[in-house]
Amino acid sequence: MHGRRARRAISRGKKPSVIPYIGYGTTEWVRVLGRVLYLKPESREHTRFRPDVAEVSRVRGWRTFTSLSVPHQTVRVLIDGEPVTEVTADRGGVIDAIVPVQLERGWHTVTLQAGDSEAADAPVNVVAPEAEFGVISDIDDTILLTALPRPFVAAWNSFVLDEHARSATPGMAVMLDHLMAEHPGAPVVYLSTGAWNAAPALSRFLARNLYPMGPLLLTDWGPTHDRWFRSGREHKRRELRRIVREFPGIRWILIGDDGQHDEALYHEFATAHPESVAAVLIRQLSVGEAVLAGGRSKARLHRSTSGVPWVYGPDGATLREELRKLGLL
Repeated sequence: MHGRRARRAISRGKKPSVIPYIGYGTTEWVRVLGRVLYLKPESREHTRFRPDVAEVSRVRGWRTFTSLSVPHQTVRVLIDGEPVTEVTADRGGVIDAIVPVQLERGWHTVTLQAGDSEAADAPVNVVAPEAEFGVISDIDDTILLTALPRPFVAAWNSFVLDEHARSATPGMAVMLDHLMAEHPGAPVVYLSTGAWNAAPALSRFLARNLYPMGPLLLTDWGPTHDRWFRSGREHKRRELRRIVREFPGIRWILIGDDGQHDEALYHEFATAHPESVAAVLIRQLSVGEAVLAGGRSKARLHRSTSGVPWVYGPDGATLREELRKLGLL
């Protein structure tokens, strides 16, 4: 069926095109992220968003799930306009590759091109070697309010045409902005159990609500060899371990919510890597939000783990004040 859809897409003038996502790295390598889809060359949109959102806006609303991915497509990688290497997308069209390269700290531009299609640009944050502080944040129910039962969140992310309908958690963008002002150059990573299909809508949401720019680490959608859907918890656990290996000198603020799994995951991580965690911030859901999320986590007592402070609050303003008391703001 995929083959038939691909032949039809090609006959309609569509080409393998790259939707690039924000990447990150060190002065010796960068992690390149993106997705290869069959798209019409003229499907590019002119947006008023910041540059990192212009490319992902080529695919909007329900089309994020119906767009046809291009498996195993070879993609050329250029950094700051200089050819570097070629990478290959996986069977779902997702590009996730480490590219060795020597770069100065700060933001750079990664250009990805599939075949003879138009090249697409995305920012990549090269973290300074001396960086000692960073932020890893969940998205749904933490910095973004869905007001939907958990099983419907993925569908909402993907099928709602206009993400204006979603609202930001009060005070969270301001809190993160203050953290970035207090710790210039600190990396921000948005770690979610959402599918890559939702990346365009999430990127536009983060930009519109003035959240700091940073990479989205999402997961692929669909079945694996042993289950119908991929494990979101295992995805988060794997990415947390990976980030610690990649940046052993950074202490992270972990931000999540008390609906279901974040507390347990962060407790597990902080226990195993207390030297890598500056603090854990847990946004407390309202009663209605907790019901929609399927209940609260049972890990509420983990206020201190191996010396790691835990902070609870219903919004960004409360969490910001708690950070001031800890001396992190």
